[in-house]
Amino acid sequence: MANAIERPSSPRAALAWRILGLLNLYRILVPAALLAVVTASGLRTLSISSPRVFYGATLAYLAFGLLNGIAVRRRLATERTQLVLQASVDLVVLLLILVACDGVKSGLGSLFLVPVGALAFLLPMNRGLFLAAIAALALLISTIAEQLNGRADTSAYATAGVLGAMLFLAAAAASFVANRMRESEDLVRQKDIDLANLAELSQYIVQHLRESLLVVDGDDRIRLINESAARILGETRARPNELLGEVSPRLLYALSTWRRHALGGEPPPTFVAADGARVIQPHFAPLGSGSGGPTLIFLEDTSAMAERVQQSKLAALGRLSASIAHEIRNPVGAMSHAGQLLAEGAELGPEERRLTTIIRTNAERVSTIINNVLQLSRREATRPERLPLAAWIDDFLREFLETMQVAPDALRVGVPDPATDGPTLEVRFDPGHLRQVVWNLCDNALKYGVDGIELTYGRLAPNARPFLEVADRGPGIEPQAADRIFEPFFTGRQGGTGLGLFIARELSQLNRAVLLYEARPGGGSVFRIVFADPQRWEE
Repeated sequence: MANAIERPSSPRAALAWRILGLLNLYRILVPAALLAVVTASGLRTLSISSPRVFYGATLAYLAFGLLNGIAVRRRLATERTQLVLQASVDLVVLLLILVACDGVKSGLGSLFLVPVGALAFLLPMNRGLFLAAIAALALLISTIAEQLNGRADTSAYATAGVLGAMLFLAAAAASFVANRMRESEDLVRQKDIDLANLAELSQYIVQHLRESLLVVDGDDRIRLINESAARILGETRARPNELLGEVSPRLLYALSTWRRHALGGEPPPTFVAADGARVIQPHFAPLGSGSGGPTLIFLEDTSAMAERVQQSKLAALGRLSASIAHEIRNPVGAMSHAGQLLAEGAELGPEERRLTTIIRTNAERVSTIINNVLQLSRREATRPERLPLAAWIDDFLREFLETMQVAPDALRVGVPDPATDGPTLEVRFDPGHLRQVVWNLCDNALKYGVDGIELTYGRLAPNARPFLEVADRGPGIEPQAADRIFEPFFTGRQGGTGLGLFIARELSQLNRAVLLYEARPGGGSVFRIVFADPQRWEE
């Protein structure tokens, strides 16, 4: 009987304890009913030949049912102990009651059916049948004893045989049902284990995907989010059951825009990640028949994709520049020199001089384009250095103001937290590359700004990466052109080469930095250089 019942924590064990509890209720009701019948109708009703044995056994059975009910409820004994104890008490007490009532002739032998069947349900089939055999043998022995005492005839053996057969049938049926239930429970448990393993595997795969994804329900509440997406939106707030609008208002705006133009229209707008160092393009897919229900959101880091695109463009530019640089440079130089010589003629009129100026200006522009393309094709290795950002900005401003002949108040410098982002803030960058990038940004801001240039530097809040912003109050950039400003030869003004911002981003990537654009609240543009993580600097 040691392995008859599983651990208390299993559903099978819980059922066993309930059956044991119901058996105690049976042990209370049976003696109570017998005592009530005897009290109401007398001893002759049950053919009681030994009143003392009957009352003693009945009261003992009642007391055992009450006390053992408490023991079962409080789990004061193990399952094995309960099975042995209850089986022993049932056999002994019921046999005493049967003997006190003139044996099987009284019809009380049927009282064995319930405890034998219930206990056989909790035991393996061989042990259940063994219990039935003991009960049947006890009935047979009591019948023999009754005959020897002259209180039974040979017909009592037939009754005892029928009761024994019924006990075997009850034990076999209970054991069969119990085995089928155990098999069904084992099958269900295995299915549950398989489903749990699949769910755990799915959760692991989702959490460790390189792609960033999250699921939002119809109420714009996050239901599922993996680690990559949490890093993009901010690990401290991006958690399940949080409202998307509180975690990322810009992503909620993109989702709302997509829902209004579901399954068509332009792609949703991009937004800047929580670390301020990446531009994210969201992609949406409905999880259902409509766009208003749960939505699967993929977050794509456009910087990685843009880097691959720019690398291919750069390779094409390198091959092009290698083949045509000298072919174009020499004729352009000749045209520029001829235009200069022509402009020195004394007999030229104003119209001719205007034309020579056009020749010279456009020749210089073509020469600048060629030089920029050659610079990209060479792609010299960067030589990064540790630069105190505050001191470097002071030197840069002095040179820029003097060279461009700009008033000192045209450039303003701001530091969010002078205590931590002041003189001690260092960045890792090639000094020549950093000068070229910031000079290009300040030059553009000076041409378009109407209220001076603002330079701001410090550390980004989520990841403490250093940054440097160049902001202006100019007309800004059209939203439809914002994603193209870093493409080569894309320009929004006359006379530009369309390579300045492209080169600035390329030089930033060479130094493991990121150059981002954002529209400035209130009008204007913000270009932000996010430098490499100081914790990952390599010598």
